[in-house]
Amino acid sequence: MFISEAQVEVRYAETDAMQVVYHGQYVVWFEIGRTQLIKDLGFHYADMERAGFVSPVTDIQLSYKRPFRYGERALVRTWIQSHTGIRTTYGYEIVNEAGDVCVIGSSVHTVVDKETFRPVKFKKAFPEWHEVYEKEKKEK
Repeated sequence: MFISEAQVEVRYAETDAMQVVYHGQYVVWFEIGRTQLIKDLGFHYADMERAGFVSPVTDIQLSYKRPFRYGERALVRTWIQSHTGIRTTYGYEIVNEAGDVCVIGSSVHTVVDKETFRPVKFKKAFPEWHEVYEKEKKEK
């Protein structure tokens, strides 16, 4: 199982009135991690869009363990939790500079036709990508 890593420096605009990272920002960090994972595996989400497909989120889960504050650095770790050829679940862990786990979560995605929004089989539309996901997923 491959785990990708992406660093994020907490910006002031990402914090709330308590100077803690606003909870919705972690979804953006998940996207940063997911994009980096896809790139690390040799693919680009933009290529999927150019081919006429998108991969919307169908479910997302977050669990907060510790807060982040302005000026801190976060490390977003991302992996393929499961992959069925139709749905992909990405796992996430966001840790602080001390190595403490601050946020854990997952997001579920499917691939759909950009125009019709009808689901397509990932393994049929992107066979090379599917093969890599099969190799790298956590569940075997």
